[in-house]
Amino acid sequence: MRRALLLGLLAALVLAGSAAAFVPTDPLAAKQWYLQQDHAFDAWPAPPTGLTPVKVAIVDSGIDNTLPDFAGGRIVDARSFVGGNPYVDTEGHGTFVAGIVAGNLDNQGIVGIDYTAQLLIAKVVKPDGTIPLDAEVAAIRWAADSGARVINLSLGGVRDPVHRSRDTYSQEEADAVAYAYGKGAVVVAAVGNGDEAVSEPWPYASYPAALPHVLGVSALTQSGNVPDYSNRDAYFNDISAPGSGIFSTFPSTMTSLRPSCTDQGFSDCGNDDYRNPEGTSFAAPQVAGAAAVLFALDPALTNSQVVALLEHTADDVNAGTGCPRCALLRDPFSGWGRLDVAKAVSALPGQLPAPDRLETNDDAGTQARTLWGQTQSLTATLDYYDDPVDVYRVQLRKRQRIRATVSAWNGANVSLELWRPGTRKVDVAATTKKLRAAQSVRPGSIQRVGFVAPSAGWYFLEVKASSPGFGPYTLKLAKTAA
Repeated sequence: MRRALLLGLLAALVLAGSAAAFVPTDPLAAKQWYLQQDHAFDAWPAPPTGLTPVKVAIVDSGIDNTLPDFAGGRIVDARSFVGGNPYVDTEGHGTFVAGIVAGNLDNQGIVGIDYTAQLLIAKVVKPDGTIPLDAEVAAIRWAADSGARVINLSLGGVRDPVHRSRDTYSQEEADAVAYAYGKGAVVVAAVGNGDEAVSEPWPYASYPAALPHVLGVSALTQSGNVPDYSNRDAYFNDISAPGSGIFSTFPSTMTSLRPSCTDQGFSDCGNDDYRNPEGTSFAAPQVAGAAAVLFALDPALTNSQVVALLEHTADDVNAGTGCPRCALLRDPFSGWGRLDVAKAVSALPGQLPAPDRLETNDDAGTQARTLWGQTQSLTATLDYYDDPVDVYRVQLRKRQRIRATVSAWNGANVSLELWRPGTRKVDVAATTKKLRAAQSVRPGSIQRVGFVAPSAGWYFLEVKASSPGFGPYTLKLAKTAA
């Protein structure tokens, strides 16, 4: 009943908001042109009340907590993982990002996309501007343990699958992201800027955007085009948002260096890098704020549902919207399209995406989900771009037979494979084919495998999306004597 009442309220808000959107009274909101393009407040004719405060972690350079836009308990906790004071932001980046997410709705300054969010500030940037990996990893885990429903990572390292010596993949970072996702957080990351890579434009999303279950965000210009600095990626660029000419909060100690500037505490009074800044770093917090809005409206949502809602309500970016290189539907330049907060909100009263509470189970070893008993039946989801592989660990005795069947959504192309004990990765490029015990014949919506174990041990059952698509599946297995 509580769920039905909540969705009834949401439906009423959406219907009322279809007539007119409320306009924030914050005097500098007019400089936040991206709010209109995000349709940030188009779902309501007046500011909605009764929103659940949502914890959003800003893993960045710290924050200036003296600014009025963060007054009234907007910051609930802060910690530095590089020494010093988390409330001293000598870079300005963290303060800028935080304002986009959660600036107060009032009669001064700017407004954040989720102006009721509770900020967790994790400082990971050293005075020289570098970000130690161990600091980032510790910050992500701290944020997850502190109850963050959304974690914003406007940072990244180069991904280069062609020249591995340039690739900055880190298992520690991947494990930290998986830990946060497993605790229910939506992890949002910038796909990266080409001027920080080997060449511009760069054809690969940065890490951590290029990790499983991370919502990778690219940038758009005010005209709707994808700028050269915004990294491209066919798989890990999930959604886009404005990233050029963004306006936000900025540390007062830095803006005071220009005392004649009127808007003290805001980016147009900052240094040259922030008076008309550009970067995927500033697109990502818009998506993080939108994720927090969905949790604020319906706290029962899972992180996988929030990600699916944001991606599949995005407005397509194509030649007609200002990007001549962007194909219809998902493309490497803009992902699923431009963030549309109002559409995501309007989808809440309808059929929600199926939740997947078994994540993260993306590989063999400790990541696999253990299935006990002689028989098992479960329902989960796959997404070719966000969650293409699910792995289950099954114990078999010598000469014991296993039969497994997966039934996926209509039109799906999934495969089913069984891997032998000792498998560390369900990837033939990373392990030997001899470890693969059985596999289904060809991809389709229904797949089956059968196998008699020649020796006892833990086997791994892999369900994989083999072509673009997403939806639920049912996995059934039975163990019998051979």
